[in-house]
Amino acid sequence: MIRAVADTHTVIWYLANDARLSFVARQSMEAIDRADDQIGLSSISFVEMVYLIEKGRIPAQRFTELATALAAPYSLLVELPVDLQVARALARVDVQQIPDMPDRIIAATALHLNVPVISRDGKIRLSGLTTIW
Repeated sequence: MIRAVADTHTVIWYLANDARLSFVARQSMEAIDRADDQIGLSSISFVEMVYLIEKGRIPAQRFTELATALAAPYSLLVELPVDLQVARALARVDVQQIPDMPDRIIAATALHLNVPVISRDGKIRLSGLTTIW
């Protein structure tokens, strides 16, 4: 069962064991993993990661690590498509509160699934959506 949707930076930091991932976020992710549940990752995050690699903001190995993690049996992470239901949920995410389109799609994905977003993003956290950080 999907228990949360992770923002792009959350997954990058989780896979890299980066100290920027908050203690609460890491503990939540590990608890979801121990329960044999999953954390959704919007397919927009793959596009965002390629962009970050092209800009030199993250190493290309992060994308490879993510692909490997997604392919593993019983993976904590599961890909979630940007589909009609997410597009409809997007209309419920206030563009004034979350203006960045990838962030809006991630928020809409969580809203559609009625699960929290694991994110440090201040705009997502202030939007009224349930967040973990």
